[in-house]
Amino acid sequence: MNLTFNVERLLLPVSVDLQDVLNMVVDRSHKLTSSTQSLVINFRDSSYSAESGGYHPVEIRLVKTGELWVFDYITDFSYVGYPYPELVKEVDFDFSSGLAQFLYQFEESITDERVHEFYSMWESNFLSYVEMDAFDEIEVTVD
Repeated sequence: MNLTFNVERLLLPVSVDLQDVLNMVVDRSHKLTSSTQSLVINFRDSSYSAESGGYHPVEIRLVKTGELWVFDYITDFSYVGYPYPELVKEVDFDFSSGLAQFLYQFEESITDERVHEFYSMWESNFLSYVEMDAFDEIEVTVD
């Protein structure tokens, strides 16, 4: 069963490539049923740490509206702080509130041109990391 996205409700230039990756991941997990109303997909590099770096964990939540799926949020986490680093939201594209938040900056409208430019760059990098198999832990949770 494939995720069919409501492209009219995409507030950011989400590519077909990202939609295809999400479909592939969900298809492999076998967790999608006709009664599923929302999904959280986590991409993790198990070697990522505050000390040695690595690929940031990414979480994507999708919600079903009618027969179509919409993005609820895309969040990129990173370690911050010394001497006791914590995993915090570095980049958060919150589709449901229409806001994008960047660490140490103010919230911006998700429809702002600068947010779109940043999102396109972020997504391109993320898809490259997926293609490189940088994320060795990919988990789909039905919530």
